Formats: sequence, structure tokens, C-alpha cells
Amino acid sequence: MKTLEVPDQVAAPSTIEVERIMRDVPTGVLIGEKFKIGGAGQFSVTDPANGEILTDVGKASLDDLDAALNAAETAQRKWAKEPSRVRSNVLRKAFDLMVEQVDELALIMTLENGKTIADAKAEVLYAAEFFRWFSEEAVRVSGELRMAPSGANRILTYHDPIGVAYLITPWNFPAAMATRKLGAALAAGCAAILKPASETPLTSLVMGKILLEAGLPAGVVSVLPTTDSATITKAALADRRVRKLSFTGSTEVGRLLLRIGADRILNSSMELGGNAPFIVLDDADIEAAVAGAMLAKMRNGGQACTAANRFFVQAGVHDEFVSRLADAMGALNPGHGAAPTTTLPPLVNRKAVGSVGELVQDAVARGATMQIGGEGSGGPGCFYPATVLGNVSLDARLLHEEVFGPVAPVVKIQTDEDAVDLANTSEYGLASYVYTQNVARGLNIAEGLQTGMVGVNRGLISDPAAPFGGVKQSGLGREGGFEGIYEYLETKYVGLNW
Repeated sequence: MKTLEVPDQVAAPSTIEVERIMRDVPTGVLIGEKFKIGGAGQFSVTDPANGEILTDVGKASLDDLDAALNAAETAQRKWAKEPSRVRSNVLRKAFDLMVEQVDELALIMTLENGKTIADAKAEVLYAAEFFRWFSEEAVRVSGELRMAPSGANRILTYHDPIGVAYLITPWNFPAAMATRKLGAALAAGCAAILKPASETPLTSLVMGKILLEAGLPAGVVSVLPTTDSATITKAALADRRVRKLSFTGSTEVGRLLLRIGADRILNSSMELGGNAPFIVLDDADIEAAVAGAMLAKMRNGGQACTAANRFFVQAGVHDEFVSRLADAMGALNPGHGAAPTTTLPPLVNRKAVGSVGELVQDAVARGATMQIGGEGSGGPGCFYPATVLGNVSLDARLLHEEVFGPVAPVVKIQTDEDAVDLANTSEYGLASYVYTQNVARGLNIAEGLQTGMVGVNRGLISDPAAPFGGVKQSGLGREGGFEGIYEYLETKYVGLNW
């Protein structure tokens, strides 16, 4: 294995440009309509490409949480009674503002997250679409009046906002995961407290600023950055004012949050880990399959819950697919995400580099062959090379644990049944991918896969209009689509007799 060589472009973009952008980024906790100094002090946000400190951000305290909950409880009553068209207009304005500010938002995200500027721009526009989608869904919440089967009574059902929502978002998609939750909650008439990942608080703080600029009443959304997520979250989930939890993150943490919320029977939505299989059948268009694999594997440098992490390729096309995939992965160019030539961004931190490296070393120790790749870089930059492994043993850890990085392990299979059986061995069930030129064959495979989402001849399946979520250990509930808003609504039944 060779050590990853990172070019000089890991230096941040123009210092003047960074300073200009950072001047307009709020760095305090958002409570009500003001960004305030954090009650627990501050913490630093760093650029994962070079380890440089971007800025210090307010760290929320328990007193800040209490103040945010007080503000949310008060604002909730009025916001829930606002006409749906009023809520819709605020979300639509937030969409417009995000599109107008796409370049600035993308650079902020690249600086704190590391992803390429192209990926960051794509995420900002994708994230904005959730505000537009839920601005449209806000005015379409359904109710129903029907006759009881006996003919004696009427059944009236409608939907009430569930109440104050506590939203926990991850670092890998800091804009899209925030808007996917906030858009639905606000459209439903709920107030919300957003607790962003400590690695990427800046994007969420800018989201809060944009919502205020769009006309959202003070207190409806608060943003509480912290490096002590456990303390703040435990207190929030124990508080009677919190009526809803929505979490995106690891399955391990999701289990813990469900246990905590169980004492209050807290309504919870969970978008958890994934270990997506990518199946290539022997009649697949290999050029299209490799292009799809690069999308499914390498978006955000492989740091995505929907990332293709286990490649099952039929014997007839295995060698060609592996060769072409290795060529495509080897052509990626590491560097600072803000550099236009960069196609391989850093991982989010040094811990991530070590975790990915451990999984690769385990696979090699069990007989996997390194088609392309090497060891992670040293120094302050958090880089790991694009890696393709062949002859991966079925007991290798990276076939059973989610690898959050640019690593593609390939397993040779013989039959369609092998593909489905191996894909379903995982405890996860978020996304999966199938490539074949026979649509009926692909749909048969899709029906057998135990995942909440399947891409047939598609390497990118996320869409604001589609329900996003998994089965098994990958979560509870759905976000986006027609279903997303109902995660923040309670059905009320009124029995009528006239």
C-alpha cells in the first residue's frame, strides 16, 4: 500500500474570501430572534482539510435550552394557529433566499465539512428544495368526514401539530438534514429546536438566520450548537415541552435516544445507519454501473448513510467492473474542497481516518486484495485515498460495519439469489442499488431486498418528493415526500351524530 500524497491545494482558499464570508456567519446560539453568547462558553470549528480554526461558536448551556423551550412553547401556540398559507409563504421565501445565497452557503459548508464545492452547491440546492416542497405540502394536509359502517354516526378526522420538536442533525449533510426536518415541522405548525453536529454548526446557524429573514416569527426555531450533546439532549428529551424527537445519525446513538425517550413515550423519528449493497448483474451496462457506483459511493467522499458500501458483482462482469471502478476511483484528485480541481475531499476528522483505516486493514488481513488505494495521510489534513478491494472475505468487518469513507469492497457472486441473500445479511436496511438492463429482473431483485429505498439503474436516489427512510436497524418513520409532514402531526378523531 502506498501513502496518500496530498497536493499543496489543501491550503484554504483566499484568506480574504474566507474572512469576508465568515464575517456574515452568526456564531452565537439562536434563541428567539437573537444570536447570543453561549451560556457554556465557546468551542472551535475547524477546517478538516488543513486543521485550521475557522471561528469559535457559542456553546449552549442547560439554561439556553430552557430559554429556547420557553420561547418555542410560547411561539408554538401562535404558529400552530397561523393559516397554512402563511406558513407556506415563509418556507417559500426561505427557499428563495437559499437559492440566492447558494455560493456563500456552499463555501461555508465546504470550510466546516470538507466536501467539494460542487457537492456543497448541490446540497444547498437540494436542501432548499425541502423548503419549497413543504411550502406546498403545508396547504395540503388532509382531513376526512365519513360515515360509520352502521350508518348511525359520522367519523371526522383531522390533524393537529404534534408540538415542539427537538431535531438532531449530522455533520455529513448539515443543510439538507436540517431543512428536511425543519421544512416538515414548520409546515405542520410545529416549533423546533435544532441541535446541529458540533463539527458543522455554522450551516445550521445560517439556516436559522435565513428563516428569520424569511419572516419566521421569533422563537419558532432555535439553534443550539454544543459539544456536550449528551447533556443537552438528555435534558431536552426529559422535558414535558418537547413532544417530538427527530434524529439523523448512527444506529448506536439512535438506540440510546429511543431508550431515553421511552420513559415519556416520546414520538420519535429515526434516520439511522446504512450499509447499502450495490448489485451488478451480468447483463448490466458496465459503463453505466461504474458511473452509478461513483455517485452512490463517492458523494461527500463516501460519508453518506446511503453510500454504496458492499459491492456484489456477478462473475460474468466482475473483472471488468472492478477494473473500471479502480480506474475511476484512481482518477480522483485529493485536495481542499474549495479548490475547483478537487474531486476527493477530506474526511471530517482524524478519528474518521483511523476508523476507515482499521476496516481496510481488517479486510486485507482476511485476504482482500488492494486494487487501488493506500494509507491515510498524516498531518493535520484528514485524507484517506479512494480504495477498491477485491476478493473480500464475507467475514470482513467492512461488510458488516458501516464504512464512512471512500472504500469500495467487491464480492464476486454467481446468482441473483446470492445477491439478495448477501445483501439482506446486514442489520441495516436503508438503501440499496441494482444494475441490470432487464427491468423485470431488477424489480424482482428490488422486491426481495430488505431496504426502505432501492435504486434500479440509479446511483442517486434522494429526492425531496420521495419518502426517505429505512427498515430494520436503519430507522423509524419517513422524511420528505407526502409522508414527511405527517411525522409532525397527530390524527384527531371526532365522533359526530347529527
